Amino acid sequence: MADDKTMEFMQIAMKYLPEAKAKMDEAGIEVSVESLQPFMSIFAKAMNDAYELGKADAEK
Repeated sequence: MADDKTMEFMQIAMKYLPEAKAKMDEAGIEVSVESLQPFMSIFAKAMNDAYELGKADAEK
């Protein structure tokens, strides 16, 4: 995965983090940025797969 795409994906994640954290707080789930760190690589993998799928679709 290209480092530049990974950075873009992380910027997207950080954009929506406050909204996600608010929803988790409402549900009574304690979350910190540190506790989310292991999930960020999974998010980056999912975003990369989605990117590759869209790229392949556009090339058809």
